[in-house]
Amino acid sequence: MCRVVDLRQAVLAKNDAGAAELREHLAARGTAEVNLLSSPGSGKTALLELLLARAVAGGVTVAAVTADLATENDARRLARAGAPVKQVLTDGLCHLEAGMLRERLDGWLPRDTRVLFVENVGNLVCPASYDLGESLRIVLGSVTEGEDKPLKYPTAFGLAHLVVITKTDIAEAVEFDAAAFHRNVRQVNPGVPVLETSARTGAGVDELLALILGVADGAPVHQPVLAHQHERYLHHHHGDEDGHTHDGHGDGHGDGRGDGDGPSHGHPAADSVHVPVRVPGAADTP
Repeated sequence: MCRVVDLRQAVLAKNDAGAAELREHLAARGTAEVNLLSSPGSGKTALLELLLARAVAGGVTVAAVTADLATENDARRLARAGAPVKQVLTDGLCHLEAGMLRERLDGWLPRDTRVLFVENVGNLVCPASYDLGESLRIVLGSVTEGEDKPLKYPTAFGLAHLVVITKTDIAEAVEFDAAAFHRNVRQVNPGVPVLETSARTGAGVDELLALILGVADGAPVHQPVLAHQHERYLHHHHGDEDGHTHDGHGDGHGDGRGDGDGPSHGHPAADSVHVPVRVPGAADTP
């Protein structure tokens, strides 16, 4: 148990340090990063394409990085909006990491970019645990995925600054219970804003873009309760100078649970929530 905790800490601590540096770098150049997370098939790419097109039409300088295990299909699709787009192929890795993103941005991101959209790998497990230096983390859930999605993926939804429902134009056809979805979101992330959208009809897209631009201009974002617990976790397992909790349990939280009260930004593990952490070289568990 001790070794598992140490590996988890080492990987996440390294990523968080890189994320902090990237956040500072982007802030210095006036760029807000938006991290988009969802399951495959949620309509994330369609919504992002529309956001980019409307931003470009409105004279807003935006860019996008899209990550997939293989193919450059999404990059070609997003480029139709007229914004700079870069594809990142993760070669089997189920998520992006801050260092990977920083490496792809160096020498490519246009200097005057106001908003950088990052379309993370389609997955609600691995990406949830990695801070990418974002100003805004948006988790999407489509009406076709079911009302219980937030309960099945409490870490992803619990760390969101904003939750977006997609494909609302077919909500009636698939008998989506919006009220139940909202209740389930509140259960894992009390107070988080929830916005309903449709890329097909355009519903909610202008509102979403306005919210994103507001964050880029310094508007405050929702602070998830779960994120406070995660910050405590990262600093909790330093039993001595080598960072070991020798009995594997520390003072009762050696299983990766936190109980703290400090603010954070997209960190892993929390009370009563098991967070799978992808260690480079280990097998993925999507």
